Amino acid sequence: MQRSSGDVTGTVVDQTGAVVAGARVTLTNGDQPPTRDVLSGENGQFSFANIASGPFKVTVTMAGFATQTYSAILRPGEFYIVPQIALAVATEVTEVRVGLPPVELAEEQIKEQEKQRVLGVFPNFYVSYVRDAVPLTPKQKYELAWKSTVDPVTFAVTGAIAGIEQAQNQFSGYGQGAQGYGKRYGAAYADTVTGTFLGGAVLPALLKQDPRYFYKGTGSTRSRILYAIANSVICKGDNGHWQLNYSGILGDLASGGISNLYYPAQDRGAGLVFENEGIGIGATAAANLIQEFIIPKLTPNLPNHQTPKP
Repeated sequence: MQRSSGDVTGTVVDQTGAVVAGARVTLTNGDQPPTRDVLSGENGQFSFANIASGPFKVTVTMAGFATQTYSAILRPGEFYIVPQIALAVATEVTEVRVGLPPVELAEEQIKEQEKQRVLGVFPNFYVSYVRDAVPLTPKQKYELAWKSTVDPVTFAVTGAIAGIEQAQNQFSGYGQGAQGYGKRYGAAYADTVTGTFLGGAVLPALLKQDPRYFYKGTGSTRSRILYAIANSVICKGDNGHWQLNYSGILGDLASGGISNLYYPAQDRGAGLVFENEGIGIGATAAANLIQEFIIPKLTPNLPNHQTPKP
């Protein structure tokens, strides 16, 4: 059955043909509100998914350049590729900016992220499919951490982890029975809370780093593999530059140190904390590879994203 909606994608360049990143691209779908905004990525590309068929207009604005527009008609189920939009240098200094303020745009992007559930069930809030998403404010970082830790699925997954640990008699100092299960559940959930808040909110707010994984989705398979692995130790700063992921690394170490307060005596110690940190970095690299190549195919209704074709 053919979709009634379609997709629109394109590339923004300057008059020399060089790609332009960070240009604001606004799509107006006929007379149907609201308009939709994205920023062109590092490769100059932009995309809009699930656009109602019919006439549409794309407007591109960028500081120092004249506004460019393109209009066409989108057919049901069509993947429409807009011809390259070349920005010309503005002849006047005056600039009229359209769209939401950065804080409000970030809020809208977070709302889209909070709809991301693998297989429609498992939360996947810390992944952005908008490569140049607006940086989060400290308040937004705390809100994202809170919503992740109190999600019903988080409680259910924690319960399953505690059950497996009890069945395998991990952390034997907790014992068995309901009391042992309760201690394992509490420890597993405490790990989740401290790790999420320290590495995803407290330190990112202090160090001005973004705790999210930014999906690449383009380029060669090799470049995407290297990108995913590198993101286990680097992150994007709120200034848009890539940097060592102090927040994630120090957050995990701090969370591991705190866990010494509630794990059995035989499962404590600085050595274990650093050992688990190394394992955690490897696990993050593996998780990033899964995010890059598998998760998008299992997550419905991704915002402004097209799964790359082989």
